[in-house]
Amino acid sequence: MYGNGDQPMATYLVTGANRGIGLAYCQQLEARGDAVIAVCRKVSPELESLGLRLEAGIELSEESSIADLVRRLEGCSLDGVILNAGILHSVGLEDLDAEAIRRQFEVNALAPLLLTRALVPQMPRGSKLALMTSRMGSIDDNTSGGSYGYRMSKVALNIAGKSLAIDLKPRGIAVAILHPGLVRTGMIRFNPNGIDPADAVQGLLARLDALTLETSGCFWHANGQVLPW
Repeated sequence: MYGNGDQPMATYLVTGANRGIGLAYCQQLEARGDAVIAVCRKVSPELESLGLRLEAGIELSEESSIADLVRRLEGCSLDGVILNAGILHSVGLEDLDAEAIRRQFEVNALAPLLLTRALVPQMPRGSKLALMTSRMGSIDDNTSGGSYGYRMSKVALNIAGKSLAIDLKPRGIAVAILHPGLVRTGMIRFNPNGIDPADAVQGLLARLDALTLETSGCFWHANGQVLPW
């Protein structure tokens, strides 16, 4: 099967696909001729209108739900896996909420690792894994403090991504650890200073398309800047 420009169509799985950055990934991948498997908890009208393969009702922080997704995907070869689903709870020192911090670890760090482990058997040599992280997970870049749970969970995701790059290299699977920039989504209450999700994803896909085993495990901004750990 071929997409635009008579290039072989790749199959991408995208989590958190129903809105924001995940939806923009689905829109742009579909527009360029790639096959997309959109994974989410609840389908949005915008996602449904794309006519993609939808795998809804998936709660990625539950191992039983991950196992259900893998059963649904039996026999499907994945050229790209974009783990975009995440949550943000703003927690400062004065209002620390242990449960909110734990939940962010489960969703932002542990769930992507568990899902990666489950999907690796369906990722052939030459496939690519993208972990959507944040520069808020950079220790060196932290100049404003706060946001304890979110920062901590993204640091954990970053180090998981680095280890995955090492462990998956013998399988021929490359890993990108990606920061989208400040993006105007519901997660940040549509901050007017943010860029449009479509603009962010254009840069993110450029990073993913250029990814090789030699550059696997790097921490990139969508604009191509290598970010400090």
